[in-house]
Parts: sequence; structure tokens; C-alpha cells
Amino acid sequence: MGHPENIPAADFDTFQRRLREIRSAIGTVVVSQNAAVEQLLISSVCGGHCLLVGVPGLAKTLLVRTLASVFAWSYKRIQFTPDLMPADITGYELLLGGEASGERQLSFRPGPIFANLVLADEINRAPPKTQSALLEAMSERSVTVGGSTHELDQPFLVIATQNPIEQEGTYPLPEAQLDRFFFQINIDYPSVSEEEEIVVATTANAPVFPKPLVERADFLALQQLVRSVPVSKSVVSYCVALTTASRPVNSSAPEVTKKYIEWGAGPRASQTLLSAAKARALLQGRATPTTADVAAVALPVLRHRVIPNYHAVGEGLTAEKLVGRLIEAVKAPS
Repeated sequence: MGHPENIPAADFDTFQRRLREIRSAIGTVVVSQNAAVEQLLISSVCGGHCLLVGVPGLAKTLLVRTLASVFAWSYKRIQFTPDLMPADITGYELLLGGEASGERQLSFRPGPIFANLVLADEINRAPPKTQSALLEAMSERSVTVGGSTHELDQPFLVIATQNPIEQEGTYPLPEAQLDRFFFQINIDYPSVSEEEEIVVATTANAPVFPKPLVERADFLALQQLVRSVPVSKSVVSYCVALTTASRPVNSSAPEVTKKYIEWGAGPRASQTLLSAAKARALLQGRATPTTADVAAVALPVLRHRVIPNYHAVGEGLTAEKLVGRLIEAVKAPS
């Protein structure tokens, strides 16, 4: 498919070339995880924050570090612990005294949140007050300390990691805060052949991170290109249909929703589905998304926004399985 009239051919070709280069560069460091890499790129060019969920040792941190090295951005890593305070993330005001004048004044010391890409490692290990400080910055893209508001540089992306098996001493994120994440990307175990490749590669030499490929201004232009992608009425309708079908209060919701879902996704899910479908279409070399693009991104969009009820828990139906059934139940408009 060619490019539409409102997207110049040069911009469309540049997007394709840039994303191919980024994918290739990440692949030189991170073995396998192709689906996770694609989802991470989609959320990045849409300006969305991500939650990476996986057991230890699956290269979650390595993946984020590699992404940061590809982008010519500032990068900070925050290790979340139970004693981490909000000021450890946002920064604080320090009282300084002038030696000559004797006058004292407050000086703001920015925290690690002031970076283009922030890795929030094991976010569920910090107490809710500290989690809220990060999530407020994610939502508002600014930080307020001592009555003064400090804007964060753009682009600003937060990628949080979470360990699904170690729950002792953790503080799970409330559902309303999970909704702030564009995608929940689940990192799976590699195949046997992939794990053999990983073992050989990681025990021979230290990883060599790729050189920066995309400048900040160029990346902002890529984000703007995604927003300018045209969409058909049927694609918009399918995004909204999938989201509303997850709500048990909807009288026309499928049986799986009414029987197994306690709470469904809000309007932010419809917005995310459409944005992600636009980015995926461009990644696939198409200038406008189809309903197949929406279905392809529905799982990472909805898996953390759908809450199973006690019937689902009793029958072993996870949110991920319920979203799969929803995608099967909701037919795309012709």
C-alpha cells in the first residue's frame, strides 16, 4: 500500500528505515523477544509508558538499556525498594546560604525522573506513595515540588518492570494506576534454541550496546507522523467495540464478559488501541491500519485493564485468557 496524500513519501520512507535500523540494532544485543521488541517500539513511537512483566533473568533491564542506547536520549534507572521516598524520584529543594550576602535561598535538585527514558525497576517493591509520585509524573509530564512546577523534557517515557512470581514485600499497583500504562508487555521464556544462543553469547563477551541512531528531534517527528495516520470509521468502531465489550454493565456485552469480568476497560483503552494500531500499520509497511492491527495489539492493551471476577478466578481464567475470548467474541465491522 502506498502512502496517503497527507503523509509525504519521504516521511513514510524515513519512518520505515528508522524503525528497521532500531529493530536490527536491538537484535544485536537482545536475543529473541521479537514480540516484546515490537510492542516496545509501538508504545515508544506513540509516546506511551510500558509495564514489562516477567520472571528474573529474561533480559528486561537489558532490553530497556539497549533501547536507551539506540535513542540519543538521557537515561536513568531507578531501583524501587520499600524505603524509596517520593523525593528520591522527583527531586527536592535544598536550602543554600550565600557566603558573601548571608542570604539563604531554596535551590531545586532534580531527581532521576528528569530524563527522556526512565527505567522503574521492580516498581511494585515501593510503597504506594512513592509509586504515585512516579505515576503523577507519567500522567502530567511535570513534577511539583515546594509549590513550583517543573516540566519534564520531551520525549518522556517510563518503562517499569515487575516480577510476577515474587509477591512477598511488594505493593501491587492499583487498577486505576495500571491504566496509565499504554501496554503491559509480558516477557516469556525463550525457546531451547534461543536459550542456547543466549548462553553462548552472554558467557563469551560483555554486551556491546549500539550507537545512537535517532536524535531527539527526529524521534518527536516520528511520533507526530504516527498521530497523522488516517483511519477508517470501521477501525474506530472496532476499537470502541472491543473496549465496551469488556464492560459487564454493557447490555450487549458477550457472555464471557457477563460471566467472568468484574470491571472492564475505560475509554483510555479505546484511545490506546487506535494509536497502537496506527503505529503497527506503519511498522508493517502500511499507511493506514486495519481491524487486524487492532486485534494484534488488543492483548497488551487490555490485559491489565480487565479485572476477572471470582468465577473466573475459581476456574483459573486469567485476564489474558479473558481478553483472548473477547477478541474471538467481538466481530470486526465489515
